[in-house]
Amino acid sequence: MRQSLNGERCVNQMMDYVNAFWVGGLICALVQILMEKTKMMPGRIMVLLVVTGAVIGVFGWYDAFQEFAGAGASVPLLGFGNVLVKGVKEAVDEKGLLGLFAGGFKAGAVGTSAALIFGYLASLVFKSKMKK
Repeated sequence: MRQSLNGERCVNQMMDYVNAFWVGGLICALVQILMEKTKMMPGRIMVLLVVTGAVIGVFGWYDAFQEFAGAGASVPLLGFGNVLVKGVKEAVDEKGLLGLFAGGFKAGAVGTSAALIFGYLASLVFKSKMKK
């Protein structure tokens, strides 16, 4: 019996990886299609992803999506939009209208700080050059 539980857990964990891979890959593929088939600039596409994640989070659908897709849903910019919405909701519940302004900053601070720190460290390790 114990052997079957470990085997079942292994299969469930493998499906978590598979779902994260194909969902994250699908998001990336859709973004690549947008970049190649439209005249949208990458910055606008990034904003579109964040806003889409925020809208999905407002309707309450993002939690089920993230439960299914795991890191495939939480790592892309869709996840950042959802984090901002969750932070604003929590802060408004705690602080009222003032939370509307502070909640997104507090919720997104860790991810933003990590991006800045790792980006800076990468710039120290690798020598960047301008395109010719």
